[in-house]
Amino acid sequence: MTTPAPAPTPVHRTRTRTRTRPRLAALARRALWWSTLTLTGGVERRGRLPRGGCVVVANHSSHADTAALLAALDARHTPAIGAAADYWFASPWRRRICSRLASGFPVRRSGGGMDDLLAMAEGLRAGRAVVLFPEGTRGGDGTVGSFHRGALVLAEHAGVPVVPVGIAGTDRLLPKHGRFRSALIRVRIGAPLPPSVTPEQAREAVAALHARTNAEALRDSPLRRRAARLAGSRRGLALAFAWAFAEALSWPLMPELLLAALCAAAPRRAVPLSLTALAGSLVGSVLALQLAASGVHVPAPLTTERMRTEVRHELSAEGAAAVRHQPWNGIPFKVYAAQAGRAGVATGPWLGSAALSRGSRTLTVGVAFGGAALLARRWRRWYGVYAGLLAGGFAGGLGVIVASWA
Repeated sequence: MTTPAPAPTPVHRTRTRTRTRPRLAALARRALWWSTLTLTGGVERRGRLPRGGCVVVANHSSHADTAALLAALDARHTPAIGAAADYWFASPWRRRICSRLASGFPVRRSGGGMDDLLAMAEGLRAGRAVVLFPEGTRGGDGTVGSFHRGALVLAEHAGVPVVPVGIAGTDRLLPKHGRFRSALIRVRIGAPLPPSVTPEQAREAVAALHARTNAEALRDSPLRRRAARLAGSRRGLALAFAWAFAEALSWPLMPELLLAALCAAAPRRAVPLSLTALAGSLVGSVLALQLAASGVHVPAPLTTERMRTEVRHELSAEGAAAVRHQPWNGIPFKVYAAQAGRAGVATGPWLGSAALSRGSRTLTVGVAFGGAALLARRWRRWYGVYAGLLAGGFAGGLGVIVASWA
């Protein structure tokens, strides 16, 4: 007969909780910083830390480096970040921010710093990752400075490898003496180095990773950058409003084409651009309704008589609510607005129904293309190809729709 395994003792349960809680906290920190950096331009990682404990050494050019590493490193390593005691632990609120949001531990720069580092040896042997910036301070010229020996002494004392990491993009996201702005961050994890590595060898490994990663981060489409600048400006909002306004009257190109181009270039602008385009559509449709009710005929290129006949039947049966069919049947929004005016539909009911139906499509398109762009940000240098495929696909789709309603 098989003897059943003994139930865990309270000591076993305590050890399990002791190991689980730091990992849950590390997982929460990773989710926090990954989400934050995704909203500010995105973060990408290449490579992985080895199994077991290790000392991570990285270049340092911005306060955002810590957030980038916490977002990129696996939570199973429960990474701890070495932070300057005279800065991050000089006041209670900074100490709380550093320890709780960054899992920081103090390292003195004016004497006693080696003791602070060696105190982390037990955690390293237990499988933890200790992250250090051996330059000691943030660089300001984009180069990797000389390394102090502390990180390497800690690795040799604990008997764990040294892992070089290159970070690029943080100096554009949060410059040392500049303003915050959106930027894509790339983190590249290199091959482990032996604990006996020299400071110069470690610096060369980090510098090579940084240069390679920075070159990748700078590869971008000039067309995408111009589109992103337009999307982030007032001119971009004005263009979205004017395009949608004109399309609700006569313009044959739907505003979703513009949204697909601009939201893919600047994903964070997807919501304001979509809302602005929706406002333009609604204002233009009200004007189209009033003009049609007054007997004014506005040209409507790329529309057919069969489209107008179908819309008249829908309006006679459903009134203003008939516009709910527009996002799915391929009939332009301006046909619904003009025919609603000729059918005597009141402005209030029309505006409510149009806001619901038009808003569902406009916002869905804008947010969908913005979200897809965030996921595909590593291929943004191919934005020109995307724009060409978008224009060709739209032209082909428009031709098919017009032909089907001919």
